[in-house]
Amino acid sequence: MNFNKKSGEHNLGTEEKQLTLWESFLGRLFTKSKFGKLFIYTILIVWSISTIFPLLWVFLNSFKPSKEIITNTFRLPADPTLQNYLNAFDTIDIGKSYLNSFIMSGSVVFFTLFFGGLAAFVMARMRFRLRGVLQTVLVMSLLIPAFATIVPVYRMMIDLELVNTYWALIIPQTAGNLPFAILVISGYMATIPKELEEASLMDGCSRWSMFTRVFLPVSLPIFGTVGTFVFLWSYNDLFTSLVLVEQEQVRPIVVLLSHVSSQYGTDYGLMTAAIAMTVIPVIVFYLFAQKTLEKGATSGAVKG
Repeated sequence: MNFNKKSGEHNLGTEEKQLTLWESFLGRLFTKSKFGKLFIYTILIVWSISTIFPLLWVFLNSFKPSKEIITNTFRLPADPTLQNYLNAFDTIDIGKSYLNSFIMSGSVVFFTLFFGGLAAFVMARMRFRLRGVLQTVLVMSLLIPAFATIVPVYRMMIDLELVNTYWALIIPQTAGNLPFAILVISGYMATIPKELEEASLMDGCSRWSMFTRVFLPVSLPIFGTVGTFVFLWSYNDLFTSLVLVEQEQVRPIVVLLSHVSSQYGTDYGLMTAAIAMTVIPVIVFYLFAQKTLEKGATSGAVKG
């Protein structure tokens, strides 16, 4: 019996060594050899071109009249014009949709971080019954797509008379983002040294003071990272917006863009301008939040 156990451990150790050698070989092949570096750079260049080219095409064509887009779609604008952007504000009132998107997405970020931060603090620093069950439920909820819950959510919004209001998107989007926020923030807070918690208790801090004065300042990087993801997901959520918001007064910019493609499908100048104005806030927001994302993604790995 002991011989079989030792034999199994020996085989397992041999397989691990072979796997390590294989990983080491691949690492040297792709990082040190000229062929490996050429292969990696080729993949990255192709991926970059496939990502940047559609955006560049949209931005360039947004300065062309519709006729020029049809005849010279891949050339630089012969006579650049801002008329498409002026039409976007005059014809489809894109400014109002911008305001609606920022109000709703900003509210979703605020409520998600507030309730998610409190729940994450409890999950990370307190021990209670059924804590493991609750964490399992949170993980499982991430596997449920929005398409599977939209019918009961729509029915609930009708009963509450919230359809075609800001709350029709704020409530379900906040609920959908909370499991992600709780799991990520709690994982970060669990790495904070216990000495900080003990010192705050000795100083007479309540749980609320401990959260706001100790854990919240230390966890700002991960709050910024989660907030960035939540904002982008909420801003780009077309499916939920199409179902729950129909009136022009409250529809976000992604819904407006879908209406532009259906109502002004032949006005390519207006469409490209609307697409550009929809994408610009996302790019700008990500550029400003890039350092926060990097800090939140790396600092949690070295704490404790």
